[in-house]
Amino acid sequence: MRKDYNLEKRKYIIGGFICVLVVIYLVRLFNLQLGDSTYKDSADSNAFLRKIIYPARGLVYDRNDRLVIFNQPAYDVMLIPRDVGEFDTLALCKVLGIDKARLEELWAEMKDPRKNPGYSSYRAQKLLSHLSQEEYGRLQEKLYLFPGFFIQKRTIRQYNYHAGANVLGNIREVSAEDVEKDRYYRSGDYTGDLGIEKSYEKALRGVKGMEIMMKDAHGRIQGKYENGIHDVSPEAGKNLKLSLDMELQQYGETLMRGKIGAIVCIEPATGEILALVTSPNYDPTLLIGKDRGKNYAELVKNPYMPLFDRALQAAYPPGSTFKPTQGLIFLQEGIIDNSTAYPCHRGYVNGLRVGCHGHGSPITLKPALQTSCNAYFCWGLKNMLDRQGTTPSAQLTKWKDYMVSMGYGYKLGVDLPHESRGFIPNADFYNSSFRGKDWSANSIISISIGQGEVLATPLQIANLGATIANRGFFYTPHVVKEISDSTIDKRFKVKHAPRIKKEYYETVAEGMRMAVLGGTCKGANLVDIEVAGKTGTAQNPHGRDHSVFMGFAPYKDPKIAVCVYVENAGFGATFGVPIGALMIEKYLKGEVSAGRKGAEQHMIHSNTIANSGVKKH
Repeated sequence: MRKDYNLEKRKYIIGGFICVLVVIYLVRLFNLQLGDSTYKDSADSNAFLRKIIYPARGLVYDRNDRLVIFNQPAYDVMLIPRDVGEFDTLALCKVLGIDKARLEELWAEMKDPRKNPGYSSYRAQKLLSHLSQEEYGRLQEKLYLFPGFFIQKRTIRQYNYHAGANVLGNIREVSAEDVEKDRYYRSGDYTGDLGIEKSYEKALRGVKGMEIMMKDAHGRIQGKYENGIHDVSPEAGKNLKLSLDMELQQYGETLMRGKIGAIVCIEPATGEILALVTSPNYDPTLLIGKDRGKNYAELVKNPYMPLFDRALQAAYPPGSTFKPTQGLIFLQEGIIDNSTAYPCHRGYVNGLRVGCHGHGSPITLKPALQTSCNAYFCWGLKNMLDRQGTTPSAQLTKWKDYMVSMGYGYKLGVDLPHESRGFIPNADFYNSSFRGKDWSANSIISISIGQGEVLATPLQIANLGATIANRGFFYTPHVVKEISDSTIDKRFKVKHAPRIKKEYYETVAEGMRMAVLGGTCKGANLVDIEVAGKTGTAQNPHGRDHSVFMGFAPYKDPKIAVCVYVENAGFGATFGVPIGALMIEKYLKGEVSAGRKGAEQHMIHSNTIANSGVKKH
């Protein structure tokens, strides 16, 4: 009898088909039981209520252990949609202090997957946040009337100082992107936004806990599951100790009222930032509670941009505060020595003219710093870039490398978000700008006096002051001193030494001291504090010049380096110098002397915003 091979083949095909069906069934069963949480959520939600216990966010203190940011309780209205039974809508509205239209709006937002990507009818969802203590009490009494609803306790930030908002930052509700990037978050959670709240978020937020409650067949809470042995306690966030002196910060913000600009104060020996003032600023309490969204929108629309941290985000022409860097480079390169003199015929005159004010001529480096002579530094740059045996491009590359080593042209690495790098032009930039045509020192001479294409942040200018104060080194500026009694990040302990010999820094420091004793910084000459400084009057193509000051004190044992930048305020001596001197005196002595009270009041009550050309709508 002949074998039926077709029948044999069909047997294997049918067997294989059955095996495939079994595999598909097993995979599907696995997904339902382990992979897909829908059924598990459904079963669990019938018997358990898992309540997240949010940890206390870390507290924040200033350098003198003054409490700056603390927590206070806040309450969110939560619900599990599938457990919500029939309830009196108007009664709930009355308890919450809202109307029916608002309740319907909140309900729709909760169920909208675009606004609430983590929505599930089996999981707890937030309906309304930031109940007041009074609203919480009313709802707690009536909660039995609203099946499926419960109250989630959280904490919100509170502030002991109405200052430093740009440094402190705030917290906001997480976005879908936040949830996607970090599995710690669920929809409705909060995260740091701006300032230290953002840059130190992982340290501040702590670790969530979990409380498991038993429910009966009607969804009513019966108590803790197995007496709470499966509960997980939250871990509080770590406390931060800032390098800021909040009284100095407040004082700086008071001096900058009615002005646009910034103040940065640094402790040279550590790189710790003592004050980081931006103006105009805002009260940090505006960005907490129910009105956060409305207040934030108003701040965004404000034409003076209070959310823009000018201390580390604004890139300005540094003006004559840049001249010390040029003196250092020329000394290091052997272009000049302490006896090298250049002429100043009311400015630099060599095929073009760069103006200057009246003083003796010819002039050497220290008096050039004292009087802020433009011609001296123009001649220095010309002799460096047009040096025989090399090219302007090669020399400018060398020049830029020196500038980068001094902290210009790149981010310094401060522990706050959104730092600007400023701008230091290189040879490629000018080759492109001049479209392949030859260029020389005269073509770009304005960079020698901190104008032209050169841009710097107030943080970078203050860091230069700290470097000169230290006679040749700096630490990366930072605003956090300690994290829960542990040491700061190692990168803030690394000493950065620019490619300049220490003795040249001493020469430049002497010139800056001369500027205070009898030069452009005479307004910073304090009776019992030796101050060294450098003014800057930065040209502004859009309006009145900017007033700038950079300095440090005491001269022989520096405790503070400062940069003051006031937009559209005229000469450096007009606003930059007196504000800088007041900040130095306030920090070193704790108060301003009687003889300087007049200057203090003048700075507090002066208004230069009108010079900015910004129109308030």
